[in-house]
Amino acid sequence: MSSNNDPVVIPMIERISSDLPVMDTRDPETLTGEAVLSFHNISYGETVQSGFPFCKETCVIERLSNISGIMKPGLNAIMGPQDGSRSLLLDVLAARKDPRGLTGDILINGKPRPANFKCTSGYVPQNDMVMHTVSVRENVEFSAALRLPTSITRDEKRSRINEVLGLLHLDEESNVKPRSKELRKRTSIAMELVIEHPILFLDDPTTDLDLGTTTDVISVLKKMSMRGRTIIFSINQPPYFIFRCFDSLTLVASGKVMFHGPAQEALEYFTSAGYNYDSHLNPVDFFLDIINGGFSAILDTEEGGQKADKYKEISERQHQVTEKLAHMYAQSFLYRVMRIELDLLLGEQKAKRSSALEEITCVTPFWHQLWWITSRSFTSFQCFSWVIMIQAIFLVMFAVFVGTIFNFLPDDCSEVNRRVGLLFSLTVFQCIISMTPWEHFVIDRDRFLHEHTSGYYKVASYFFGKLLAELLPRRLLPSIIFTAIVFSIAGIITDAKGFLTTLFTIMMLAYSASSLPLSIGAGKNPVAVPTLLMMIYFGLMLLFLVLDLYSGSLLPVLSLIQYISIPHYGFTALLHNEFLGQNFCPEHKAAEINRSQNYVICTGEEFLTIQGIDLSPWGFWQNHVALSCIIIIFLSITYLQLIPQKKVEVLRSGWRKFQQLFKKM
Repeated sequence: MSSNNDPVVIPMIERISSDLPVMDTRDPETLTGEAVLSFHNISYGETVQSGFPFCKETCVIERLSNISGIMKPGLNAIMGPQDGSRSLLLDVLAARKDPRGLTGDILINGKPRPANFKCTSGYVPQNDMVMHTVSVRENVEFSAALRLPTSITRDEKRSRINEVLGLLHLDEESNVKPRSKELRKRTSIAMELVIEHPILFLDDPTTDLDLGTTTDVISVLKKMSMRGRTIIFSINQPPYFIFRCFDSLTLVASGKVMFHGPAQEALEYFTSAGYNYDSHLNPVDFFLDIINGGFSAILDTEEGGQKADKYKEISERQHQVTEKLAHMYAQSFLYRVMRIELDLLLGEQKAKRSSALEEITCVTPFWHQLWWITSRSFTSFQCFSWVIMIQAIFLVMFAVFVGTIFNFLPDDCSEVNRRVGLLFSLTVFQCIISMTPWEHFVIDRDRFLHEHTSGYYKVASYFFGKLLAELLPRRLLPSIIFTAIVFSIAGIITDAKGFLTTLFTIMMLAYSASSLPLSIGAGKNPVAVPTLLMMIYFGLMLLFLVLDLYSGSLLPVLSLIQYISIPHYGFTALLHNEFLGQNFCPEHKAAEINRSQNYVICTGEEFLTIQGIDLSPWGFWQNHVALSCIIIIFLSITYLQLIPQKKVEVLRSGWRKFQQLFKKM
């Protein structure tokens, strides 16, 4: 934001004890009361790989270097140039970064961070993770329902939601879907404020907000901090009247601290060091100008010598300025006073960073989470009602078209081919419509990671909730509708048992075909890759199925493909169910059969034998067993891809240890 030439003074926000109801969860694993976050000599390195595949070189780049400080109840702002340091420091303090790159100690009230710190502290990411297909109130209700203990009554939750919506001026827009950036940002903040965690982290909460909304957000955060909450946030060039609300200020650049202390003492700190301040200049712009090297004369940076490239000279100059300011702060009186307080907090306590920091705990049971995830998914469907209606109309029209074609085919010696063609059409249809469910897991992945790590729900609750709300209705209903219409028009099966068995087979085929793209789409693959892989796989499998059907045999190598072919198992089961016990040569069709020039198959058993299909009941059910195994395997792969990477590494490490132990035996 641009600075104001004439600083605007606004009165400090007074303490209002009745703004929000006080939260007392009585949960031993929940942080209660005031919380002081201290960090002691922390450094953070990111591992970077470069080079060609299979011969990449790995190096560690230090992004944060020996940073110490204290964040007390109040507004604690982190500022600096746009080099990523301020957001990185915020994420490290919030335990949102891989702990393997972290050294140093981060304590809460002088003790190691709780194992479930990410679940007992609030976090508002810079990229808002609200669901724009449900209303503002429904987003906040979802957060309150899953992150507040069930001991809090529904009326208390509703009262807290109304208070938060009123404070953020969202009460008049509570039934509006958050489509604009400004509304999504305020909704995202409301979802965290409703929980009332003692520590709240916000990554650039005023980004994309106008001046009026920014003032409202900072005012609400100020009220929260005056009630004893520790608010830690990164921010970029706020106006002067916003800066006056800050209690603590941390200036970081290039991974080093330039200043850390009371915000209102920062101006005196730099002016006492010899920097000239213009009274009409925004102090924030003054600080950033110093960090960016605007006062090189005082820092004694040399401009003579050999003439270098312009950008290289600016980079070297920036490095000199950063080193000078970091050294100046390390020698300051502010730093010495802070070190005394840090040593008292650290004491004999040596925080151990272990896998416990990655523990995710939830305050609500599994079935409660499952219900809310399923309900939210169903609610979001209302935004696509016109899309669903168009799809339903197209589905019915296509089913009528296919059924009509097979109904008007001659019912004579080509009866076998007519039935085979119809069943093959059903198989192709299920394979085609099953190439879309992966996109739901891909689109929701970032939101899932944020909500899961914040303690909304367990992985299992999300996984089964998404399957119940999206995969089952999207596959079960279209399969039933399409099959019922086609078979009723084509007049193939008249037996109720046979028709229900066909529906069951179609359902198994649809679910197994859908589980494959799900296992690919749940990962971090580009959007186009899963679609391309699915088209290649199903295209090849259907091609081999046609060759095997009409040629009668395949090469030995190609015949093995049937064991990994989902269409093969579904089509074989449909053939077994349809042809077993059929008689295509009744007495009243004797004349038509005699006129046929080709070899006529009179019984279904004869056709199944030619195709090499086992006529026993196991010949039918073995296909369903194979499809069930495919569903279980691919859904398990999908589930494992949703598990946080740290847990996957632990499982891999345990498997490697087991292999080593087995070899020794």
